[in-house]
Amino acid sequence: EQPGDIMPFGNTHNALKMNYSSEQEYPDLSKHNNHMAKVLTPDMYANLRDKETPSGFTLDDVIQTGVDNPGHPFIMTVGCVAGDEETYEVFKELLDPVIEDRHGGYKPSDKHKTDLNPENLQGGDDLDPNYVLSSRVRTGRSIRGFCLPPHCSRGERRAIENLSIESLDILDGDLKGKYYALKNMTEEEQQQLIDDHFLFDKPVSPLLLASGMARDWPDGRGIWHNDNKTFLVWVNEEDHLRVISMQKGGNMREVFTRFCTGLTKIEALFKERGHEFMWNEHLGYVLTCPSNLGTGLRAGVHVKLPNVSKHEKFGEILKRLRLQKRGTG
Repeated sequence: EQPGDIMPFGNTHNALKMNYSSEQEYPDLSKHNNHMAKVLTPDMYANLRDKETPSGFTLDDVIQTGVDNPGHPFIMTVGCVAGDEETYEVFKELLDPVIEDRHGGYKPSDKHKTDLNPENLQGGDDLDPNYVLSSRVRTGRSIRGFCLPPHCSRGERRAIENLSIESLDILDGDLKGKYYALKNMTEEEQQQLIDDHFLFDKPVSPLLLASGMARDWPDGRGIWHNDNKTFLVWVNEEDHLRVISMQKGGNMREVFTRFCTGLTKIEALFKERGHEFMWNEHLGYVLTCPSNLGTGLRAGVHVKLPNVSKHEKFGEILKRLRLQKRGTG
């Protein structure tokens, strides 16, 4: 297939827009608070608007979610997505400053280090189970040679699903598990996955919807988890793969060790099938949202703090500890 044959998405693939001047096409970002709006200028827009990646992803596709979602006066959203691996190169004039801003001064010349050796983790096996109810570590991974969820076609998405099923099926020992496709799951299976807090639903967040990543839902989406329910993979949600290690209690070292082992095995299995993960020296692992680039790792614990969480200084305590509050449950 030639790049020109790739299935378009959204309404931004509109060749007639080039009949209008850059000023006439430039988005109104006057009320916006996101990283994209902070960086994009009329000159930059004029310079980049006729460029596209080999799969046909354009500047308007990159910024659409940030145009449609101005952000919040106190919450700085990212405001842009990648449609394929090349997006970060073709539109780096916009994306490099966004990445630098979002990742605390990470320069275009910087090299990313990923360390997935659990031996190097310090501590983490002594979190008090009286307070820590559960621990989890997650990341995303993208498969090279396919468009990312904001831009992939139905055929690509199904191919990613099939590759994932083939690869994950080979895992054995405590990683042996089963795949559940969202579109033909029984009601019992669905309820069980909800009870286990494993199920992801059709995105309702306008940030995700505006970027095009919920198209054709639930086609090609699914959840794989091991029989022990401590290691799971979401397929074709916001990223090609979301890999999650979790368990009850506070042994973060165990969770992280399983995460590293499982992730390394999955990467090897995909390589055996001729597909490596998107990665480069500068960005590390390449994902849909610039905020998740690098190792793309988020570690979290569900903690029971009935008293301190009511304290007026709770926010300040978290800030000083460089922790983020992610809802209650």
